[in-house]
Amino acid sequence: MKIFVVEDDSFFGEALKYQLALNPDYEVVMFTNGKDCLSNLYTQPDAISLDYSLPDLNGKEVLKRIKKSHPEIPVIILSGQEDMETALDLLREGAEDYLIKNVDAIHRLRNVLKHISEKAALKKEVETLKDEIGKKYSFSNIIGNSQAIQEVFKQMDKAAQSNITVSITGETGTGKELAAKSIHYQSNRTRNSFVAVNVAAIPSDLIESELFGHEKGAFTGAVDKRVGKFELANKGTLFLDEIGEMDLGMQSKLLRVLQERELVRIGGNQVIKVDFRLIIATHRNLLEEVEAGKFREDLFYRLLGLQIELPPLRERSEDIPILANFFLRNFAKQNKIAKKQLSSEAKEKLIDYGFPGNVRELRAVVELAAVMSEGRKIEASDITFQQGNVLGKMLQGSEDTLKGYTRKIVKHFMQKYNNNFDVVASKLDIGKSTIYKMKKDGEI
Repeated sequence: MKIFVVEDDSFFGEALKYQLALNPDYEVVMFTNGKDCLSNLYTQPDAISLDYSLPDLNGKEVLKRIKKSHPEIPVIILSGQEDMETALDLLREGAEDYLIKNVDAIHRLRNVLKHISEKAALKKEVETLKDEIGKKYSFSNIIGNSQAIQEVFKQMDKAAQSNITVSITGETGTGKELAAKSIHYQSNRTRNSFVAVNVAAIPSDLIESELFGHEKGAFTGAVDKRVGKFELANKGTLFLDEIGEMDLGMQSKLLRVLQERELVRIGGNQVIKVDFRLIIATHRNLLEEVEAGKFREDLFYRLLGLQIELPPLRERSEDIPILANFFLRNFAKQNKIAKKQLSSEAKEKLIDYGFPGNVRELRAVVELAAVMSEGRKIEASDITFQQGNVLGKMLQGSEDTLKGYTRKIVKHFMQKYNNNFDVVASKLDIGKSTIYKMKKDGEI
């Protein structure tokens, strides 16, 4: 920690230097006037002990110049005068503390410097954690080599380079929040907050308080003031997930905040300016919602921005083994078990499955397989799928031809009954030869 001591009293200055230098973590640099101190600020001291009465400039003038050019450097004023008004004036100008030159001055200065050092260490730790989060949510941590996901990366990169509103669409489980976080942590707002709100998870009568905040006593139960998500996201990013679930009344209030970049807490009068980057996500088609009268048209166009559509896992099946191995490595590390590998048959079984739950479902399936497998290798028999209403979800997906739907249905039943041709033929009331032909032609 580099400390400037600016003191024209040579005896007191040397005493300060000697006492501070007893700490091996301190590097002490002496100056006897303000101008020499100011001309050496480029060396980036971590703190400055500044005498209020100097031969060339008074302490207040030196303090003001330091704060103008290097506002981050903490300055402690030492004075022979016990003047409360002067002390308050200097603290308002940005002084870290005001100490009287007496027998306790050096001891008190040590304590202030210790506090500054601890605060700097904490700040550095926070910055390091933020860097680590940035790495965690870099684009490279969205796993996949397929052309479909590479196109998504290109769009995300464009989004990160500006503050444009981003709308992320995709089926449940495709990783919309992960994509939003990645954009935030690769943008110029990375040092500020990423605030996520799942609109669908908040009752409609509470969403306004959640977003806008409220003053104490604004309504029954408002026992304390609450800062809303808009304010918490100031200088950072606000992510509104499942925005298609927001009711029309709240939509109009959101539109006003986006237009004016200001808000008033519930029960309050103060207008609060907010500066946030907005990212939204939905699994709904908002244009269809507009046409159905469930979503405001003016808000729809306000939110349009840069659109990113996350492909379902079935449309990037070549990424399935990569993702599966990634989840297996993480699971083994978190649970302190030996690493496991997928057999070729297990990989094929995963690739052949439709994954209506997308990446989220793949992770659950792979982790269960890791638990169920006996050895170091995961076999196809270790992999089980929670069928549920898979067939219904399959038919509700993108439109297909009759032949396409037939192929999906047969493929689904073959997976369900472990490629037992007799059982599948019986269940679907079709000939085994039909299934054999589809298998031979690579359709299932």
